[in-house]
Amino acid sequence: MLKVYLSGEIHTDWREQITEGAEGLDVVFSGPMTDHAASDDCGVAILGEEPNKFWHDRKGAQVNAIRTRKGIADADVVVVRFGDQYKQWNAAFDAGYAAALGKSLIILHGPDHAHALKEVDAAALAVAEEPAQVVQILRYVLTGRLPG
Repeated sequence: MLKVYLSGEIHTDWREQITEGAEGLDVVFSGPMTDHAASDDCGVAILGEEPNKFWHDRKGAQVNAIRTRKGIADADVVVVRFGDQYKQWNAAFDAGYAAALGKSLIILHGPDHAHALKEVDAAALAVAEEPAQVVQILRYVLTGRLPG
């Protein structure tokens, strides 16, 4: 079984495209909390309110980091998606963390980000532009079958 962690952008359905496309493959997917409000507020919901927004956000980031570190550490492959709408600083951090752990890394972004992400792309084993390409990589890794 291949364990795949899906990191990055949370505003489009790219995760669903990959998980649906990989149906029938021996793959289990995990990822970060994609409910934006829950992700932002998990720290204060669990550890107590913070009047200062900085400490509110920091508590959330630290609690989320427990989940993220475990997911990346347990994964065989880490897919990091950089979307068009927002800067995903957390995605860049996840990519660097995965690379430092020696994880097989697939970066997913459109051509407009090629220059800005050249160092991140250089650390990856594959750079895809479409979720379907990620599915094709996973299928090839598990079965040796090429698309078509």
